[in-house]
Amino acid sequence: MCDDFIHQGLTHDPTVSRRAFVVSSAAAAVLSSTAMAAQAKVVEKDVNVPMAAGVSDSAVFYPEGKGTWPAVLVWTDILGLRPVFREMGRRLAAEGYVVLVPNPFYRNAKAPVVDGSFDFSKPEDRAKVMPMAGALTADANISDAKAYTTFLDQQPQTNKSKKMGVQGYCMGGPLTFRTAATVANRVGAAATFHGGGLVTDKPESPHLMIPQMKAEVLCCVAANDDKRDPAAKDKLKEAFASAHLKATVEVFDGCDHGWTVRGSQVYNEAGAERAWTELMALYKRNLA
Repeated sequence: MCDDFIHQGLTHDPTVSRRAFVVSSAAAAVLSSTAMAAQAKVVEKDVNVPMAAGVSDSAVFYPEGKGTWPAVLVWTDILGLRPVFREMGRRLAAEGYVVLVPNPFYRNAKAPVVDGSFDFSKPEDRAKVMPMAGALTADANISDAKAYTTFLDQQPQTNKSKKMGVQGYCMGGPLTFRTAATVANRVGAAATFHGGGLVTDKPESPHLMIPQMKAEVLCCVAANDDKRDPAAKDKLKEAFASAHLKATVEVFDGCDHGWTVRGSQVYNEAGAERAWTELMALYKRNLA
């Protein structure tokens, strides 16, 4: 979890147009001109997903044109659905997927739940989101995972004969594990990036759900998360091996918690692109 011990410092995620994003790409996450052209051929829609606890304001993305594609559910980090995750949704869709990026805090607020700059080192900023994150219990996660999967499968663009993918960032890591275990027959690939709290000493620890999974799993671990709890990666590897699941648990040297999300003070472009490449290979192996 993004807590008092591991946080990603100052985060700023300005809403920018695609043109402005291209102009500023020298100082931000760089996408090739080919990738940007592909994103221009992506349909983006704001949707309201029916949930057991209300309605989740979310965003869905898929390639233009006729056809069906495998589905992917994206669990955001603790700052929720915002422009950088919409950009991620477009990029994923351009690769040939139907992508849903929900507002995980729909029970409490509409997205975006924070505007402009946010500094994890400031207690007053953390106080804006930590209560909402705390309300996402394991039972709430499981209920939401079922609803979002149902929504994705109801979309005419979704190829339901193909397995779906799920990926999560920071607090989205545990949500990813619970999704892969809850709808195991649908999820063929799962990935976490600087996932927080994947291994705890609590009875609802996400790693205890590994035996229920059927997916290939990729866990990209931040260097400072590993330094804080070096045993966690070993427990993950042991759990995957015991469950006879194909899994990669990799510590990204030089990359700190939050390194894959553009706008974070610790964003590491080279590390983020390497993690993206591994994600695409994971999906190609299991969803294509």
